[in-house]
Amino acid sequence: MTTPPEPRAIAERELCGLVNALAQRIAEHIRTRAGALGLTAAQATALREMTGPMTMRELAGRMSCEPSNATFVIDKLEKQGLVERRAHPTDRRAKHLVLTAEGGELRERLLALLTEGSPLAGLAPEQQRALQDLLEQAIPRD
Repeated sequence: MTTPPEPRAIAERELCGLVNALAQRIAEHIRTRAGALGLTAAQATALREMTGPMTMRELAGRMSCEPSNATFVIDKLEKQGLVERRAHPTDRRAKHLVLTAEGGELRERLLALLTEGSPLAGLAPEQQRALQDLLEQAIPRD
């Protein structure tokens, strides 16, 4: 006869299920909003994360992907005239990724679309901050 799982194990399993369901809803929301702008979800994620000039490695870290995957996404955005590669100001081996004026405008439209109907929109700002604090505790940054 097997022993029933401990209440903590059940609670953790349920919490993991909720976090996974939220992640899936957020991913679907991004795909839908990105598609409305003619972007893939990866391109939308890259634009969302480009808060200023950064290296490919920095962008890949923000996108939670390998630099080679980020390179593929940036290549497409560059061909669309949304991103430029420029010389890094202090490291001649690296390039800085910079949004063009058109890329910056599209990013602003994307950010506005992402907030509309977001899976997190039902939470008050203080609840969103509390959730962020809890997630940051659960996922320590390096």
